[in-house]
Amino acid sequence: MEELLAEFVHGLPLWGLLAVIAVCLFTLGKGADLLVEEAVTLSLRHGVSKVIIGATIVSLGTTLPEVTVSVMSAIDGKPDLALGNAIGSVICDTGLILGAATLVGRVPIDLYLMRRQGLLCLGLGVLVILVCLPYSNLASAFETGGRFPQWVGIAFLFLLAGYLWQSSRWAKNVKTEFGVESHEEGSTLVILLKIILGLALVVSSSHVLIHAVEETAIRANVPQSIIAATLVAFGTSLPELVTAVTAVRKGHGELAIGNVIGADILNILLVAGASAAVTKGGLTASPSFFTLIFPAMIVLMLIFQVSTFICKTHLTKVTGACLLGGYLVYLVLSL
Repeated sequence: MEELLAEFVHGLPLWGLLAVIAVCLFTLGKGADLLVEEAVTLSLRHGVSKVIIGATIVSLGTTLPEVTVSVMSAIDGKPDLALGNAIGSVICDTGLILGAATLVGRVPIDLYLMRRQGLLCLGLGVLVILVCLPYSNLASAFETGGRFPQWVGIAFLFLLAGYLWQSSRWAKNVKTEFGVESHEEGSTLVILLKIILGLALVVSSSHVLIHAVEETAIRANVPQSIIAATLVAFGTSLPELVTAVTAVRKGHGELAIGNVIGADILNILLVAGASAAVTKGGLTASPSFFTLIFPAMIVLMLIFQVSTFICKTHLTKVTGACLLGGYLVYLVLSL
């Protein structure tokens, strides 16, 4: 499928590429609108917090690109790319996506959930660093790197099952107005099918869009190194970005923050875990992980977590600027 898509966009004239980009952007926007509206309807109908909906159903769908890219990279013998995509997506979600969403509109904070989901996310970030350390010679981490073992990947998948189970319990404890009238008629199954349709539109259009933009960049003589450092990492996180910004602009900031936290947790437990589980030697963590990638992840997570406890009611524009600025610094240092 990847090869067919690459051949398709490669054979298009420039006007064809621009047409594909325009159609993908339109489809992406419509898919995000449908996804957000139906997710909010599901939240209202069953009295479940929008944060929980965002952190489970929505984030599971928008994380599909990262899962696909990382697992296929691990199977194809590129374990360093698999871990890099997983952790890089956490950095992109926390810095770029949450930062941009906060600057676009109001992002409310649910302290009850943040002290659980948020702290769990930070704890998993620290845990993934600890399991990658070469304990026989810690100093060598900055010279030869470390490794994310296969058995840890399998253990992370069990932790994922536990996280999803616990999220269902949190959903029962954190209720919104149960049975509030919503714009949507029909059964819950119909709403779920529309959510799946929205996810499919967002993920598929994002996938085609990145291929088209990449081909256009190549024809415009943009260096391959720049394309690799920006489009690949950004492309797999595009569904979260569009969904988060759309949610905030529609006044559902809780859905955006839940989507980002859930995506971060899934990137660590599902994306990194599944990638390591299918690789006998585990995933490679090059020295750059310890000198730049891991520190950037922790710094952005700390900015987010500290801000939630300081701001208490909603994230401020200052927080958004700090997160976005931190991501841009990381991007510059990684080039």
